[in-house]
Amino acid sequence: MVSTDSLYGYIPTEWICIMFITLFAITTLLHIGEAVYFRMWWLFLTAVFAGVGELVGWSGRLWSAKIVGDDALNPYLMQITTTILAPTPLIAANFIILGRLIQQLGTQYSRLSPRWYTIIFCTADVVALTVQSVGGASASEAAETVNGNAETGGHIMLGGIVIQMIAITIYVSLAAEFLIRYYTRRPIRQGDTDEEENALDRKSKLMIFGLGFSTLCIFIRAVYRTIELSDGWTGRIIQTEVYFNVLDGGMICSRDVHAQCLPSWVFLVQKRT
Repeated sequence: MVSTDSLYGYIPTEWICIMFITLFAITTLLHIGEAVYFRMWWLFLTAVFAGVGELVGWSGRLWSAKIVGDDALNPYLMQITTTILAPTPLIAANFIILGRLIQQLGTQYSRLSPRWYTIIFCTADVVALTVQSVGGASASEAAETVNGNAETGGHIMLGGIVIQMIAITIYVSLAAEFLIRYYTRRPIRQGDTDEEENALDRKSKLMIFGLGFSTLCIFIRAVYRTIELSDGWTGRIIQTEVYFNVLDGGMICSRDVHAQCLPSWVFLVQKRT
């Protein structure tokens, strides 16, 4: 519902907020169960952390749908900060999974070792998360101050998302090169051609597909957020609800639901056992 009095430029639709809260609650609980059952503790710092952030963000939007006036600022700040920050750890999960996949199929085809994939790209992810957090804090402080300017905080958050996009682009390029070299049997390090490698079986193919789908959803969401923040806090993009529901919530929720239907990390556990 469009509203000129709302900080959003519209009133968040209650049933959509409830739907996303329900879906993120289910997928987050499943991620917790998988992390404990398969002893993949890194899922807590990635998928579970992201899921909790999305739950907080969409709860803020549901709260915003029920209140108006001076009390509307807190839930607005709550959702704008958490929904921007929450998906960042999911990118780290993809980096880790790709490193494990490379280890399974043959490191001689990869330009980087699995260890360096984790170090370089997870570091970039932490930097992006830190920059976005600083921007979110700056924007929140400005919003709570009389005549405060939240644009500076928005620009800082935009910088964090741009760092994400650059990291994802480089990661996708390296992953594509690895797969092409694996399929064509053209190792980068000729001296490692005797290194043990596993065949690309059905589970590996499904894992690659799942990793690709997850990366695509996160990248689409990052592009949307970049355009949204570039347009400003009062721009047409940020004040159009359907864009946010589909290109932010819809992308991350699709990624989480798909991850439960095709859990890449489970395939990795099965391959090691």
